[in-house]
Amino acid sequence: MFLIDVVDAKPLDGHNLELTFKDGLKAVVDLDRVIRSFDGVFAPLNDPDYFRQVRVDAELGTIVWPNGADLCPDVLYSHASGKPIIVNGERVLN
Repeated sequence: MFLIDVVDAKPLDGHNLELTFKDGLKAVVDLDRVIRSFDGVFAPLNDPDYFRQVRVDAELGTIVWPNGADLCPDVLYSHASGKPIIVNGERVLN
C-alpha cells in the first residue's frame, strides 16, 4: 500500500484526470482503466459536465464527486505510477 494522498485533480477529455499526489508525482489517469463499469454510484460520471465536478477531499486524500463517489488513492497511485499494489506479498493490482 502506498498511503499517498491525491492533492490536485484536473479533468481532461473523456474520463481522463490529471492527478497530483502528495509525493509530487503528476500523471494522467484514464478512469476507463480504473472503473470497469460506469454504473451505480459511477453512472453520473458518464455525463462530461458531471465528471468535471471532480474535486479533492483533503480529509479523505482522494478524489470525490458531489454524489459521494470516490476512488481509493492507492488504486489511483498504482495506475499513475505503474507500480503494483502488493498486499501480504501478493500483487493485487497493476
